[in-house]
Amino acid sequence: MRKTILIGLLALAGCGDKDTMPTVQTVEVVKTFPHDSQAFTQGLYIDGGTLFESTGEEGTSGIRKVNLDTGEVTAQAPLSPPYFGEGIIGWKDRIYQLTWKDQKGFIYNKADLSPKGEFAYTGEGWGLTHNGKSVIMSDGTATLRFLDPETMAQQSTIAVTANGCPVTQLNELEWVDGEVWANIWQTDLIARIDPGSGKVKGFVDVAALGPPSPSVDEVPNGIAYDAAAKRIFVTGKMWPQLYEVKLSDGPPNGVAQDQAARLMQCQPGG
Repeated sequence: MRKTILIGLLALAGCGDKDTMPTVQTVEVVKTFPHDSQAFTQGLYIDGGTLFESTGEEGTSGIRKVNLDTGEVTAQAPLSPPYFGEGIIGWKDRIYQLTWKDQKGFIYNKADLSPKGEFAYTGEGWGLTHNGKSVIMSDGTATLRFLDPETMAQQSTIAVTANGCPVTQLNELEWVDGEVWANIWQTDLIARIDPGSGKVKGFVDVAALGPPSPSVDEVPNGIAYDAAAKRIFVTGKMWPQLYEVKLSDGPPNGVAQDQAARLMQCQPGG
């Protein structure tokens, strides 16, 4: 009898201890801003009303300052091949930028985007943000790395899960009111992650934003948060608009609901 009960409990457990089941929220557009439709957006953050953006693809990668209201690029620094630009974040007078597969990051002067140095890491580079104490990095896996913001040396890691299942493809990151928000690549979802436990508290559906008939590359990727004014901005790769949004109680898109459901069903061995 005890063996039967144990087998039943293991079956209910699925792939491990379950988190609180995350829900899917949608967004309401507050305002729309112009965005460079040629920008393969890989990193985004806002500082003092200025938008900072990193772009990808070999040969067209770089970092730029952008006028939020007009979309005008006011300063930029190209990233030469073979580097493929990825996430960025500002820290004091510096900007850190990841590259995808070269295990090398670049440091810029925030004032004029002049080069200030380099740093190294293992594995791939995807997204960056910070919590005021540590730089937080994604690498395409279900792991977030916490780095020393002065040296960029790794301090610790957390595993990101939703309903007990690992959530991979964590891409562009943003720190939003005590949570890590992460675009999940090739989905219409942003994960809202508890930075202490790694558990996904909820998903944000942005399927209603972006081009009406996007190409395979034109995926959501880019979150910026104006903490002073409590404004959230999102965009995507080669999207012609940047959106200021707020969370809504409206019904999420069915596709996004399906995407979230699949993320919370562990694969065998997961």
